[in-house]
Amino acid sequence: MLAGATLIFAFVMVLLTLAFRRQGAATPRTWIVGLGLAFPMSVLAALLAYGLIVGEVLLPRQGPEVVTVRAEARQWSWEFGYADRPGETTREILHIPAGRPVDVEITTRDVIHSFWVPRLAGKLDAIPGHVNVLRIEADAPGEYGGISSEYSGPGYRAHGFLVIAHDAEGWAAFLAGDLE
Repeated sequence: MLAGATLIFAFVMVLLTLAFRRQGAATPRTWIVGLGLAFPMSVLAALLAYGLIVGEVLLPRQGPEVVTVRAEARQWSWEFGYADRPGETTREILHIPAGRPVDVEITTRDVIHSFWVPRLAGKLDAIPGHVNVLRIEADAPGEYGGISSEYSGPGYRAHGFLVIAHDAEGWAAFLAGDLE
């Protein structure tokens, strides 16, 4: 955002400098059509195109490389279930493979909570009786902190969890039940 704002500011300053250097060259119609309509519409069109491209990339899609995980919130814990490990759950620790997209199906048993891992993806609410899907992906193996950032009663500040992104060997070991 800073880079975009800087480019827009520089462009506007160049246009103002040119306008004051050429006395009498710029008419009110040029200012209204050029800077009042054409410039904002071209900037908004570029931002819209960028948003659509980024949004399309972030959409949850099914495929052989996509891992599906279920995240269920309750006061004050998170429970995670794995499609590749039926019947097995972990509490407060979400295991994912690094370098692969993961669709997290988020829901809750009681009140509205919020699933947020700042270094991996945006925030998405967990709503009772509804499943929201969030696509996350860790670029490298490691540990990432997650938190419920929605006020859901006293104690919500400590309502956090840990995401552990495994390399290929670690993920295979987790699926085999060698890691907990």
